[in-house]
Formats: sequence, structure tokens, C-alpha cells
Amino acid sequence: MAIPERFILVDDNEADNVYHEIMIRRAGFGGDVRVFESGADALAFLKTDPLSLPTCLFLDINMPQMDGFEFARLATPLLSHKPTVVVLMLTSSDAPQDRQRASETPLIQGFVTKPLTAERVRAMLQGGT
Repeated sequence: MAIPERFILVDDNEADNVYHEIMIRRAGFGGDVRVFESGADALAFLKTDPLSLPTCLFLDINMPQMDGFEFARLATPLLSHKPTVVVLMLTSSDAPQDRQRASETPLIQGFVTKPLTAERVRAMLQGGT
């Protein structure tokens, strides 16, 4: 994975978004952090953005209207040929069936259980996963 120059958080929980942005900043990231509280809003952004920056998109599973898996299905045509964008599930679920489904979804390249830590982000910023 390329070192991210932008993070996108897609999560309906405002408190989680605030906390995760703080962890991203605490890891030393000074770039662009975009926050979307619905999958539909994030999809609308992705449709208009050139998607040229190396981007890590953290995606929650459990959201109203459109869950993370539905988002991944709808975002696949936009992102499948964009190696600059890496999609990781960031969820409170540690259910084996969610992990399995994520591993079977080609767009989703990883599964992280909340809360996101500054150490995890720091590893990503240093070229790790």
C-alpha cells in the first residue's frame, strides 16, 4: 500500500469520527482528512474527486440506509481501477462472519477493529499496514 496522503472516514457515529481523526493527527499526519457520516455522501464525493492522491478509506460496517458492504458494492466501479485508494473496514464488529464477508469483498483490503490507534496509523504512514 502506498503511504496515504489523505484519509477518508465513512462512519455514521460522529464521536467515532472525531476520535479517529484525532488518532490520525496524533500519528503525525498533517494532510487531508475527509469525514462522511453516510455512505451516500462518501459515494457522491468519490464520484467528483479525481482520486489521484494515495488515500486510505476507513469504512464502518453498521450504518443506516447503506451499510459498509453495500457501500463497497456501489463504490467498486469507481475504485476498482484506482490503486491509489485502499479501502479498510474499521468497525466495532469482531464477528467472524463480518471478517469473512470483508475478505470475500475484492474492494476491501483489510479489517481493523475499533478503536483506530495512533500506532496503527503511524505504521501505515511508514509504509506498513
